[in-house]
Amino acid sequence: MPIHQYRVFGNPIHQSKSPSIHKAFAHATHQHLNYQAQLVLDDEFERTVTAFFASGGKGLNITVPFKQRAFAMAQMLSPAAQKAEAANTLYLNEQGQLVAENTDGMGLVRDICSNLGGELTAKRILVIGAGGAVRGILQPLLAQQPLAIVVANRTHSKAEQLAESFTDLGNISACPMAQLQGSFDWIINGTSASLAGDLPALPGGLINPSTRCYDMMYSADTTVFNAWAIEQGAEQADDGLGMLVEQAAQSFRLWRGVLPPTAEVLQALRRSI
Repeated sequence: MPIHQYRVFGNPIHQSKSPSIHKAFAHATHQHLNYQAQLVLDDEFERTVTAFFASGGKGLNITVPFKQRAFAMAQMLSPAAQKAEAANTLYLNEQGQLVAENTDGMGLVRDICSNLGGELTAKRILVIGAGGAVRGILQPLLAQQPLAIVVANRTHSKAEQLAESFTDLGNISACPMAQLQGSFDWIINGTSASLAGDLPALPGGLINPSTRCYDMMYSADTTVFNAWAIEQGAEQADDGLGMLVEQAAQSFRLWRGVLPPTAEVLQALRRSI
């Protein structure tokens, strides 16, 4: 019986944790598969995707910088992929159509609600950033029926455009960073700035003693954003390593029909970074 083939395509790709995560998932669920990271040249993405599935490949994860191009290739789109206009997961359905899914937001919500014991329903949420990472999380966040989501970005016009495209799903608006007022239940950093040691120009007063903060980036040390959050008096500040594991688990479920356990994989990954 042939071993089913899976890949993650990206450029760069050497830093990817996905092969070790999916190997652990396969072991935990007694699945026989081969998952590898593959560097794809910029002008060869579409051809490489087509060739992979033509050769019998079963599923792909897609990372930077190809998520929008993966979305554009698909014949069928999940609601999350359609709203995100980007895909991190590809597979063929029973009709042989290329299906695009975006599991990033599902991964975020599962990490917050299942792993971290958080609650998003009826909460006031500030999301920092207006790039592709933020676009990928808004539909699943809004599905949790928060009281309101406010998007703030260095370039306010981008935040306005982004919020406008999601107003059909719930109470979401944009606000210039300097004009943010009042505290929030959750502040989610969707920028990569803190990994470079930078912080968004946020005003004071956004955090109260019950505010929880979440940096979608992760590192071995506390991110600059999370260090700021704790200094400002946040109840708790977590990074995005759990999101990485949970989005991978959702991809695995789509491909294999089983949702793998994530706690031990997350613990092992935390020790290794």
